[in-house]
Amino acid sequence: MNKKISLIGIIIVIIGAVIMIITKPVGMLDAKGNLVLAGIVITLGLWIFKPFGLPFSGGALFFAAYLLAVGMPPSTVFSGFTQSAVWTLMAALFFGFVLKKTGLGYRMALLILKLFKPSYVTLSLAWAIIGIILSVLTPSMTVRVAIVMPIAANCCELCGLKPGSRGNSLILLTAFAMALIPGAGWLTGSLTGPVLQGAYESVNELQGMLSFGNWFSVSFLPVELATVLMLAGSLIFMRPKEKFPEGAKDAIKEIKLGKITKDETITGIILVFCFILFLLGNTLNISSTIVCLGAVVLFFVFGIIKPDEIGNAISWDLIVFLGVALGLGSICTSVGITDWLATLIVPALKPFAGNAFLFIAVVTVFFFAWHFVDIASFFPTFVIFPAVFPAIQKAYGVHPLVFAPVLALAGCAFFVAYENHWVLMAQAVTKERSWTPSHLAAYGTIYFIASLIGIMISVPVWRSMGLLF
Repeated sequence: MNKKISLIGIIIVIIGAVIMIITKPVGMLDAKGNLVLAGIVITLGLWIFKPFGLPFSGGALFFAAYLLAVGMPPSTVFSGFTQSAVWTLMAALFFGFVLKKTGLGYRMALLILKLFKPSYVTLSLAWAIIGIILSVLTPSMTVRVAIVMPIAANCCELCGLKPGSRGNSLILLTAFAMALIPGAGWLTGSLTGPVLQGAYESVNELQGMLSFGNWFSVSFLPVELATVLMLAGSLIFMRPKEKFPEGAKDAIKEIKLGKITKDETITGIILVFCFILFLLGNTLNISSTIVCLGAVVLFFVFGIIKPDEIGNAISWDLIVFLGVALGLGSICTSVGITDWLATLIVPALKPFAGNAFLFIAVVTVFFFAWHFVDIASFFPTFVIFPAVFPAIQKAYGVHPLVFAPVLALAGCAFFVAYENHWVLMAQAVTKERSWTPSHLAAYGTIYFIASLIGIMISVPVWRSMGLLF
C-alpha cells in the first residue's frame, strides 16, 4: 500500500477512535466497553494500513498493551494463546518449512507436470492435482504459493507464452488459485481451518464444534464444487485464441530432477501419516494438535529441522498476531460488544430469513464484498464474526457450521491485488511475467461466481443435515 495513503488512513482511524473514546457513542456499552471498541478500531486500522511498515504482530502487541491499560485482565487479553488452534497452526507451519527446505514440494509439482502433455486444459488439471496434494501435506498457503509460482512462471517461459498474454495469465492464475482454494475443503488444508477453529473455540456455545469431521462434512462439497467450476469457467471465458505452442512438452520434460534424498523420503512419510491420522482422528480420539506437535518432534529427531532454524523457519509475526486476535471473541463477549453486534447483524438478516437460498446467498455476497475492506488476510473477520453466530442460530435456525465454508471461500477472494496478500506475494515472485490487473479481475470474478454456485448447490445438503431452516 502507498505510504501516503497508509499514513492518511491510520490518522483518520485514530481520530475516529479518539472521538469514540470521548463521546462513548454505543449506549449499550459501558465506559470500558466503548474504550475496548475504540481500541479494536485502532488495531484494525493498524492491521489494514500498516503505517511505517508495522507488522501484524506490532498491531497485536499494541492491542494487548491497550487492553491491559484499560483494565482488562491478562487471562482474557491473552486467552487466544491458550487455544489449541494456535499450537496446531504453529506446528503445521513447520510442515510447509520442511516441504520447501527438502525440495519435496518442488519435486512433486514437477513430476506431476511431466505426466501431462502440455495444453491449457491439461496444465489446468495438473495445477489442480498439485494444489490438492500440497494442501494435504501443509496448510501453509504461503509455502504453496512460494512453491508453485516459480514453477508456473518457468513453465510459461518454456512454453513460449508471452508476458501479458491471456495464455500466460491463465496458467499463472490457475496455478495460484489451485494453491489456495481446494485445501479449504478440509480443516488442515489451509490456514483458514485452524484460525476459524480457534475463533469458534473462543465462543462458549461453539466450543468443540469445528472438528476435522464437521468441517469436512459442510465444506468439502462447496469448496471442491467451486474449484471445479472455477477451472471450467476459466477455460471457457479466459481461454486464449492462440494455439498452445508446439514443443512445450519437450521443454518441460527437459527439466532435470536429481535423485530423491533421504530427507525428502522421511518428510513425505511423516506428512502422509499425519493426514491419515487427521482423517481417523475422531475414530482414534486423537486431536489434530497432538498429531501436528508429534510430527514436529519427529522432524527434529530425524534432523529435518535443525535447532538453529526455529527462529526463521515459520512466521512468528503470524503466530503473535493470531494469538492475540483469537482472543477477540472472549474480549468482545466480556465487555458486551458481541451482544451489541448481534443487535445490528441479526435484524439486518431478517428480510432474507424466509428463504434459505436467499439467506445464504446474501451472506456470501456480503462476505466477498467485505473482503475489500478487511484486507488483513481476512483474519479479523474470521475471529470477530463467529461470536455472533449463536445469536443468528437462535433467531433463524442457521447452524454456525454453515458459515465456515462461506468464510473460507470469501477469505480467498482476489478481485484486485490489494485485498489478498497472497496475490501480492505471487506477483512479487513472478515479477514481469505476472498476470495483468484485468486478467486478475476476470479470474477473480469467475472464482466468486463459482463459489456462489457451489454454495447454493450445497444448501439442500445442509438442509438435509438439519443445519438450515
